[in-house]
Amino acid sequence: MELMHANVLGKGTPLLILHGFLGMSDNWKTLGRKYAEKGFEVHLLDQRNHGRSFWSEQIDYPTLAEDLTHYMDSRKIESGMLIGHSMGGKTAMQFACTYPQRVSKLIVADIAPKRYPPHHQQILSALAALPLERLESRTEADEALSEHIDNWGIRQFLLKNLYWIEPGRLGLRINLQVLKHKMEEIGATLPEGAQYEGPVLFLRGGKSGYVTRGDLPLIQRHFPQATLETLEGAGHWLHAEKPKEFLQASLEFLNS
Repeated sequence: MELMHANVLGKGTPLLILHGFLGMSDNWKTLGRKYAEKGFEVHLLDQRNHGRSFWSEQIDYPTLAEDLTHYMDSRKIESGMLIGHSMGGKTAMQFACTYPQRVSKLIVADIAPKRYPPHHQQILSALAALPLERLESRTEADEALSEHIDNWGIRQFLLKNLYWIEPGRLGLRINLQVLKHKMEEIGATLPEGAQYEGPVLFLRGGKSGYVTRGDLPLIQRHFPQATLETLEGAGHWLHAEKPKEFLQASLEFLNS
């Protein structure tokens, strides 16, 4: 049994944070330090096929939830608070519904418990087209990505996945070959009848189309105590775009 890679910060109440699709724990390092300063033991986790965690042909939300169970068992964490963004939010929802006694509070960032059709094809194609064997710097990688992706912020997010396998040889931390064939699983809905009755905060970006007010009945069917708040001016990466506002809203909920 392989365990998820994690960076652990601080001491106190366990707070486990799950990144989104094509992300990694490093995306949460700045906010993680802030939570640690506020009395949490923060576990910044890399989900399978991402970051420094293991690669596997299998990836779906029941499996990702099981990975979190194994991790918590290994750390002797009986229960904790969860934050999940995008794909990580779906893992967190699945985990809370499957193991409700292990979750005291849940924050879901800019994702709903509904099916999302595959919509990352352009990004996946751009990453697959990177001539890794010829690239000599991140600048060259950015130039190559820019032929397919105009948005500078998205390119910088993706470039975090690059690392030096050895001097002069770049690689990707994500398991691109598996992920590009698992888009239906990544977009999957929460199973009918799945429910978590503990406190839940859904935070959505005001400029993101991932979660709408119309999703609230579905959200509350699965999470009867859920509330939905909007960070105005934020897109899908709301924790990166509005970190102060995200921190304030999340701490108010976690400490309530």
